[in-house]
Amino acid sequence: MSVVRAGVVPGRRTFLYGVLGVLATAAVCGGIVAAFGIYLVFIGLFAGAVVGIALLMALFGRDVVVLTEQTIARRTPLHETCIPWDRVVAGRFTLDEQARWSLALDLQGGDEPHGELVLLSIPPVVRPIANAYDHRKREQVAQIRTMLRHKRIPVTVLPQIANALHEHWKLAPAAN
Repeated sequence: MSVVRAGVVPGRRTFLYGVLGVLATAAVCGGIVAAFGIYLVFIGLFAGAVVGIALLMALFGRDVVVLTEQTIARRTPLHETCIPWDRVVAGRFTLDEQARWSLALDLQGGDEPHGELVLLSIPPVVRPIANAYDHRKREQVAQIRTMLRHKRIPVTVLPQIANALHEHWKLAPAAN
């Protein structure tokens, strides 16, 4: 079984990462302008944007949930927590508070909010794959379902989600 990367970055951390990216851009731009003069403001902005984007990619790239054969690793830029598979009770593919489709694992014990670990949150599927985002999310759903099937973890899927996945992404069997 391979390693599966998933995870949803909460809104507060997304905001924090964005602020850090803007601050890095401003600091690099300000440093170049202070050291070399106002005439290099565009070079400063370009260099700052490169640094800011690199910082954002590093922060978002590290903030993931990694499903491996042995454990589930929940990573943030400064912290990593391992969750053993025997804590996973079930999986569910349902609607969340924002009417997005949420694939989550129900956990027993631990300090996770609501006793769950959200692996994916995607907009409802209403058409066949149209872009790279849809393709990546389809791959993630398929990989997670394969991993959960391999681990023999039951997954509940709402009928309308199962029908849409079957019709548009050719993934789940149609609900009866």
